[in-house]
Amino acid sequence: MKNILKITYIILFITIIFIGCNESNSKEKPEMKNIMNDKNPNLEVATFGSGCFWCSEAIFERVKGVESVISGYSGGTVKNPTYDEVCTGKTGYAEVVQITFDPKVVSYDELLEIFWKTHDPTTLNRQGNDVGTQYRSVIFYHNDEQKHKAEYYKNKLTEEKIWDKPIVTEITRFEKFYPAEDYHQEYYDNNPNQGYCAYVITPKLEKFEKIFKDKLKK
Repeated sequence: MKNILKITYIILFITIIFIGCNESNSKEKPEMKNIMNDKNPNLEVATFGSGCFWCSEAIFERVKGVESVISGYSGGTVKNPTYDEVCTGKTGYAEVVQITFDPKVVSYDELLEIFWKTHDPTTLNRQGNDVGTQYRSVIFYHNDEQKHKAEYYKNKLTEEKIWDKPIVTEITRFEKFYPAEDYHQEYYDNNPNQGYCAYVITPKLEKFEKIFKDKLKK
């Protein structure tokens, strides 16, 4: 009986991790927004894709100087894409987070550093068990300065051979952003005990908080 219970637990654990970010419980359709804060023109926007946006959002919203983080979709061609459509991997969209930040508190360079160090930029269309073009590593730059900085650091990291394999991160001009359905927003904070959150995101957050403790909000 003990062996049966042990095997059952292992199967349940593997299933939770395999399902990952593909869980869906809503069909609500997002609308395109521009999250630039018109009331504060001193704020800037960054858009990154580094796998499941639940994880990326949980990381960046803890950074000092970050005013807001919205999970959504960029890089595709379909208008008003739904989560289910993006999950097919046929829309061209990547799961991303769009970050509004105060450059006087946290620079774009620092956000790039966090981006590079909190996911694997060498796995093509994959982060862990999340597989598909929607999980690709990508930087959507909003201006020439962001483009040059992203390319500079990518080249620098390649030259320094930080990873054994080549960096496959795309650096692409930002065009459109569609916020994900409401239930995806602040998903980790609202569902910390959900399987994927507990077994994947929490350990990643703990590691992030140790490495970047000087950049965390109080």
